[in-house]
Amino acid sequence: MRIIKIVLWTLWRVWFYIMMAIPILVMFPFLVISILKEKWYPYFFVMARIWAKCILYGSGFYYKLEDIANLDENKSYMFVANHTSMADIMLMLAIVKNPFVFVGKKELSKIPLFGFFYKRTCILVDRSSQKSRMEVFNRAQKRLNQGLSICIFPEGGVPADESVVLDSFKDGAFRLAIEHQIPIVPITFPDNKKRFSYTFFSGSPGLMRAKIHPIIETKGLDIEHKEDVKKLNEKTRIIIYNQLIEDIKKSTN
Repeated sequence: MRIIKIVLWTLWRVWFYIMMAIPILVMFPFLVISILKEKWYPYFFVMARIWAKCILYGSGFYYKLEDIANLDENKSYMFVANHTSMADIMLMLAIVKNPFVFVGKKELSKIPLFGFFYKRTCILVDRSSQKSRMEVFNRAQKRLNQGLSICIFPEGGVPADESVVLDSFKDGAFRLAIEHQIPIVPITFPDNKKRFSYTFFSGSPGLMRAKIHPIIETKGLDIEHKEDVKKLNEKTRIIIYNQLIEDIKKSTN
């Protein structure tokens, strides 16, 4: 029975990566055109959302969104969420309508085909380089001036210990939000770890829930005050953590 499961998991995982490539190949000419100029990014974002939904539905996932944020489509935000799965990227694109740019690790740019567009549309950061981390602020400012939002997974990566519900948050997202005076939008993904974790022989098709929490304002906060950054970090993390714990309790009852 275990062998059958391993074979099915392998086929399903391979299919997921095939699904990543198919929409890109179909839309390739239009995707390339949309990245020729930065001002055309909103058109790329529309196609990226189509790509994400194709992968989710094509891999047997369906999502349910609880949105209580009441977002303004003409306003920029800092979207932050827990990070446990590659599918987090797709689900974020599927549920958020405001065009945003990911801030992510440069290693993902090495993924064939996906990486070609990733490094040309996202703000890449080398966490081992202080200079790279500082450049993120400048590129984020440019994107915000274009009316876009920013998305960061503030754990800085997927926790190595799978028993960790939510890792500590890095300060980068909150420093950016305060510096540019944009609201924080906490988002919770309670099912992605169970559905499609980074453990190869695991997961299953099914429901992926998402909750967009009320926005957290940054007006009046000062990036020079370390306490402001710390409190914003902790407040956001507590919201996401408490929701994850609540969902865990519901699933065990």
